[in-house]
Amino acid sequence: MPESSKVPALSRAIEIINLIARIGPCSATTIIETLGIPKSTAYLLLNELKKQRLISTDQQENYCLWMKLVELAEHALSKLDLRELARPRLTQLMDETGFLCHLGILDHENAYYILKVESPSTISVRSHEGKSLSLYRSGIGKCLLAWQPATLREAIIDQLVWQPATATTLRHPQQLHMELERIRQRGWSFDNGEDYPDVRCVAAPVFDANNKLTAAISVVGTRLQINEENRDYLAGKAIACAKDISRLLGWKSPFDRLAS
Repeated sequence: MPESSKVPALSRAIEIINLIARIGPCSATTIIETLGIPKSTAYLLLNELKKQRLISTDQQENYCLWMKLVELAEHALSKLDLRELARPRLTQLMDETGFLCHLGILDHENAYYILKVESPSTISVRSHEGKSLSLYRSGIGKCLLAWQPATLREAIIDQLVWQPATATTLRHPQQLHMELERIRQRGWSFDNGEDYPDVRCVAAPVFDANNKLTAAISVVGTRLQINEENRDYLAGKAIACAKDISRLLGWKSPFDRLAS
């Protein structure tokens, strides 16, 4: 185990998983001797990994990788596939608008950027892939929340911690409910400097083959770049791009369904 590890139990658990992945099903004795883990610690870790469905035991009582890892792998791969599907469309959107573009997802009640397409614009907006987003102060966050099933949406809103960041930040659940209704009616969301006072963002939803929200995309600029004069135009561009990505995921518009 690396001496620099600040979480030794976690490091040892990961070592166990990596060992099983490398050599296949193996006994507790093999794990203990190969990794040099104290016997008592090893059994505690093995029991916890089994409890979390990361490993299991076969008929010979050898430890093997189990279904939770498959679930996690499939989840990660689905997001990577989405990134590669979206990248050329977001690049085209950036070329057409001249603005920074993002792809974001909702994962366990938190929103994140998973793709960023930078603009050559001389005025830049700071962001990065993996950045966590507010669900009530960001364009993508509000867009992702707007199309969640009602029960899940209510549960998420109930858990929000309201921290006003600017003069335009939404400050209580009723405001957010009204905003989300507007977003669903017009088909896109807008961050009016609600997280950072000088940043503006237009976002649109991406749906899968089951008409379920899977992501959102955004066009981002400063208050000097995105304003009332071009906001609706940018919203139209974002919606068109989001629909293109949605179709690649198997989504069909109501008109497509009627024609099929």
